[in-house]
Amino acid sequence: MNRKLVVASNNKHKISEIKDILSKLNIEVISLREANIDVDVEEDGITFMENACKKAQVIFDMLKGGAMVLADDSGIAVDALDGAPGVFSARFAGEHGNDKKNNEKLLKLMEGKQNRKAKFVCAMVLFINKNTVIKVQGEVHGVVAEELKGHEGFGYDPVFYIPQYGKTFGELSSTIKNTISHRAQALSKLEDAFKEYLQEE
Repeated sequence: MNRKLVVASNNKHKISEIKDILSKLNIEVISLREANIDVDVEEDGITFMENACKKAQVIFDMLKGGAMVLADDSGIAVDALDGAPGVFSARFAGEHGNDKKNNEKLLKLMEGKQNRKAKFVCAMVLFINKNTVIKVQGEVHGVVAEELKGHEGFGYDPVFYIPQYGKTFGELSSTIKNTISHRAQALSKLEDAFKEYLQEE
């Protein structure tokens, strides 16, 4: 089995989290850039899982089976906004990946809202080979904070408050976040499924 895994992303924060969480497995984890792949797969699915599947499939086909491919799609879903931003999380304010504007828009829309419940969702798809595809999803529940707090993490982390810790993701250390986050939960499920696959191989 090929021990190289290409993460279908160039988000350095996401790559770092995935490398950290998967470090105990005997796998070489690299980004698209490190694999010399320059492609922007259009995320036009209506669910996180659809987008993750499409990204993984496109990159796997490009590599022609030369490596395993892991793709994820993640974002925040807010109850009071009927699940928005959802799959549009990265481009909520119009400009892809502008964390500052995305957070500002979310806080503005949440002004005066009593129900501030929200969840982070992470769908992951791993193409091991053309016949073996693993799909998992992780979620973590919290609330939308009244204001930005903390400088750790990325994306919506400074506005995602975890009551049991009394802090936002932006205030939590990466050690704690990488234990409880939606991505950590998805990767934990992925690890279990991957180990099961290795036992059957």
